[in-house]
Amino acid sequence: YYDPQARRRFLEREMVEGRIADVGDADVLPTNVVDTFANITALTRKVVERGALPVALGGDHAITYPVVRAFEGEEPFHVVHFDAHIDYMPFVHGLEFTNQHAFRHLRLMPNVRSINQVGIRSIRNTQVMHEDSLRDGNRVVTMEEFRDRPVDSVLDGIPEGARCYISVDIDVLDMSLIPGCVSAEPNGMSYAELRDAMFAVAERTQVIGLDLVEVNPLLDVRTGLTSYLAAHIVVESLGRICDQPWWRHARSERDAAARAGGDA
Repeated sequence: YYDPQARRRFLEREMVEGRIADVGDADVLPTNVVDTFANITALTRKVVERGALPVALGGDHAITYPVVRAFEGEEPFHVVHFDAHIDYMPFVHGLEFTNQHAFRHLRLMPNVRSINQVGIRSIRNTQVMHEDSLRDGNRVVTMEEFRDRPVDSVLDGIPEGARCYISVDIDVLDMSLIPGCVSAEPNGMSYAELRDAMFAVAERTQVIGLDLVEVNPLLDVRTGLTSYLAAHIVVESLGRICDQPWWRHARSERDAAARAGGDA
């Protein structure tokens, strides 16, 4: 795509050379969350094992856990979580795999070094979830703090060049922008604020994976505004990720290995 502000193209080589591929959907087994999660993890792990960068599209925010679980055994990494909600519900009443539990699971993974939760503002967040997240060493960045320090708050505690996974709940954006989201909240980010924060993560870390969740096309307006906005976020973010020197270097190394092995 061509960015009129930067006056240059992004993702050009990736598109021309067929480096962006749709690997299909993970099989969803209605009423069987455990095996559905296993299918999500298995599909994501195949992508990771090929040396590719997985981009997962939800679905609700429950999918982040089985996606990130595919990185078990990989080198340590940090997580940046954009959301209105903390998604840190305690494991009670037999519930542990809902869209409010994902980041409590991630915190238990030994190779997750830190979790920065950015854009938090909803009165649906309970005191217990907030205090538990802080107690477990996560950084909870409210919208007020984000607006005071829009880049520094997002990357607080994450070393430059560190491996990083990004999870985006579309409701981090203001509710006026996202009619196709059941959990929309007031006082959210503008598109420009989210875009610039995503660009900062792409430029200062090594992004290893990305998900975007909570878009519900059945709730969207007829023009598909929310779906379009979500696609825009993913495409623009990928453009900046694939523009980084580390990505170009890794791509060149993979090309050389493929040529040496006679692989297509």
